[in-house]
Amino acid sequence: MRILYIDIDSLRPDHLGCYGYHRRTSPNIDRVAAQGLRFDNCHVSDAPCLPSRTALWSGRFGIHTGVINHGGAAAEPFVEGPRRGFKSRLGLTSWMHCLRQAGLKTVTVSPFGERHSAWHWYANFSEIHNTGKSGLETADEISPAAIEWIRRNGKSDDWFLHVNFWDPHTPYRTPQAFGEPFKDDPLPAWLTEDVRRQHWDGCGPHSAREMRGFTETSEYAGGNYPRQPAVADSMAAVRRMFDGYDTGVLYADEHVGRVLNALADQDVLDETAIVISSDHGENLGELNIYGDHQLADQITTRVPLIVRWPELTTTPRVDGAMHYHFDFAASVIELAGGKVPDVWDGRSFADAMRAGRSSGRDYLVVSNGAWSCQRAVRFDAGGTAYICIRSFHDGYHAFPDVMLFDLSSDPHEQHDLAEQRPDIVNKAMSMLDDWHAAMMRTATHGQDPMWTVIREGGPLHTRGCLPAYLKRLLASGRGAWADRLTAKHPTAAFAPTETV
Repeated sequence: MRILYIDIDSLRPDHLGCYGYHRRTSPNIDRVAAQGLRFDNCHVSDAPCLPSRTALWSGRFGIHTGVINHGGAAAEPFVEGPRRGFKSRLGLTSWMHCLRQAGLKTVTVSPFGERHSAWHWYANFSEIHNTGKSGLETADEISPAAIEWIRRNGKSDDWFLHVNFWDPHTPYRTPQAFGEPFKDDPLPAWLTEDVRRQHWDGCGPHSAREMRGFTETSEYAGGNYPRQPAVADSMAAVRRMFDGYDTGVLYADEHVGRVLNALADQDVLDETAIVISSDHGENLGELNIYGDHQLADQITTRVPLIVRWPELTTTPRVDGAMHYHFDFAASVIELAGGKVPDVWDGRSFADAMRAGRSSGRDYLVVSNGAWSCQRAVRFDAGGTAYICIRSFHDGYHAFPDVMLFDLSSDPHEQHDLAEQRPDIVNKAMSMLDDWHAAMMRTATHGQDPMWTVIREGGPLHTRGCLPAYLKRLLASGRGAWADRLTAKHPTAAFAPTETV
């Protein structure tokens, strides 16, 4: 068995042609989807990057691993303590361990572990190829390492190769020589000038006036990124954001094609399982977040999942059931002939795949703890797709504590229905309570890491940033937002400024 797992950072499904996007961003990915199985409702359990890949590689929710943040205590797995044996729990139960037990050689071409000091993520890889630029690589710096590995090893049997592209992630950095492939294409219709103006008067990191963080220049100052706008002060700037992101998707897609061609050159493409997915989506204006992944909303937590599996996906189809990302990891273990560990939260649906049917979850609970502290419930009721978001820390966006969106009619989350539909909110909060109780009953540690993050001062990327940001809000005529944030976060508002 050969498995190629292509992991494209920050890739949202609705910017791919195979998911209905109007721009031609993904011809190579679309060809894979046309030959296989496309999942429409796959969500990461924990966003963004470090929590997401930790959950996928461990098969467990962040509330069980302890990893939900990008810094602080909740950026490290729980310490096992006196019961830890010669090998750790992760060492004995990780996704890569299970695949190795099934006889596969496990290989990664990725700088991810170094980017986040995620040393636990390396558990049980047979080979690690770190491209060395901590996620600022372009696809032309990733694909050669993958192609060279395939040239040397592709004909061998029984391997799992993880290839990690980064191009849709900010700062948008596709080489200028690639041109402007979307300069004449229309923008997504929902982000109009009226919407942009509403966002301009709003607040929050990576909002319309602060697309690079809490100011116009707080991030990426050390590089030259002409595709990356700093403020959404016009629809031309909005175009730069969409074009920058979509060009990154297309550039990654071109190199996906090169990797697939390398398999074809070794005469093993048709007998290799191809999986294409991501660690999280990307808000591109939704909820006034321009080019980041800060929430437990539909846009951040939903990811593409495209699978072409020899002798299994003989007829192209779409799976509309709700799945966690690590449910697919569990399925891969079983498809490879292995056994899913009892400690996993991931549930295999391999039997359903073999039978050509869909079998998913009744509802999903998804989380974010690095830019905000949120948990959300994704569920269907009365034929309508909903997401209900509970904010424990709003990431300085001044969100209501609870928001509800009808994703069937409002996929870009523009109309909060929480006050209009208390019945739906109550249903969602009951699901969230049930999930939390079940998680804590099966936890090896008595502390919910969400409360660890809040106790430490909030999500890593917001810590110490509020005092200076309040001054910026006042100076830019947004005093009402400054008042709201001060009332909601009085301790943080008067804390000494920190550098994060």
